[in-house]
Amino acid sequence: MEGKSGDLELYIHIPFCVRKCGYCDFLSFPSDASAREQYARGLTEEIKAVSALMAGREREVSSIYLGGGTPSVMEPQYLESIMKALGEGFTVQEGAEISMECNPGTVTGKSLAAFRNLGINRLSFGLQSADDSELRCLSRIHTFDQFLENFWEARKAGFSNINVDLMSGLPNQTLQGYERTLQAVVRLEPEHISAYSLILEEGTPFYQTYQSAEAAASLPDEDTERQLYWTGREFLEKEGYVCYEISNFAKPGKECRHNVGYWTGREYIGLGLGASSLLDGYRFRNTVHMEEYLTNAPDPQAIRSVEETVTLGRAMEEFAFLGLRMSEGLDETVFQRRFGRPFENIYGQTAQRLVTLGLLRREGTKLRLTHRGIDVSNLVMAEFLLESDIP
Repeated sequence: MEGKSGDLELYIHIPFCVRKCGYCDFLSFPSDASAREQYARGLTEEIKAVSALMAGREREVSSIYLGGGTPSVMEPQYLESIMKALGEGFTVQEGAEISMECNPGTVTGKSLAAFRNLGINRLSFGLQSADDSELRCLSRIHTFDQFLENFWEARKAGFSNINVDLMSGLPNQTLQGYERTLQAVVRLEPEHISAYSLILEEGTPFYQTYQSAEAAASLPDEDTERQLYWTGREFLEKEGYVCYEISNFAKPGKECRHNVGYWTGREYIGLGLGASSLLDGYRFRNTVHMEEYLTNAPDPQAIRSVEETVTLGRAMEEFAFLGLRMSEGLDETVFQRRFGRPFENIYGQTAQRLVTLGLLRREGTKLRLTHRGIDVSNLVMAEFLLESDIP
């Protein structure tokens, strides 16, 4: 699943949505047509400027991901200008994965056909639940029937690679209810399913709402959350979906190449408001202030608000965290090839302790989370934090 050496990924942030959901902490907000037009103009200017800086680097783009927000609220003509700028500014590999997030209720058969004609070849539908009462609880703008209509319109438009996002751990959600959602989605035979647990992110309306004991009582406890996860995982695997990352399931060969790139350390450039990048050992982020972004979009250096050097130790930690999230596991030989240090010298004692505790299992040169390890994965990964950087 790894790309060629030197491959580059592009992330395009579209910060607009129809209505912000109560649980969402992403950089997103409602917009009008004028705001979308101005943003498309600024984004194309940034794309042209960044691609000019990358000229002569011989970095081919293996995947493009339009995320948000809800990119599908953008009018097709604005997406066309964005895609044109990307095609003219970067060398995009033939057969590159080009994904776009979309929410049910924001697309039509006509707009989906236009998106497909722009070269977008993978869609990610934010369904979350097949239960309309759960959708209302989440402040979603759509019903399950609207999702079904949009899903089949996407198939008719020629999309043969579709992901569906689902959520578990919702207020008052039952195991039987989650099973019904899984069954309803699997009947559609999407190529990919992402199944995440609800997280109460600080600063969101959900976080505030569920601080009270009465409201919190409607949320599943930890044991029920794990039951929801394992029930979903076992069901999806039985239906032919491979769990290639803790929360992601795909038909064979349909793994999200863009996300796999993130998880295996491929470099990427983020374009748009608040977008993050990892390039040449540096991690940086664009400004989150729209006026500043639009004013300075032609000057990438002027809109980068955060910059961090990825030290050797930090890179090792991330390799361990992300590798353990993947079903393929953490490969000690790849670690040594990438960092020039034997894995045993850096993490040998930590890994052996976790194996002894039954949280990791060793298979040849690979370490993988056990069933118990997945249940406490955050604690396991915290064990791979280094006390100091590697000289």
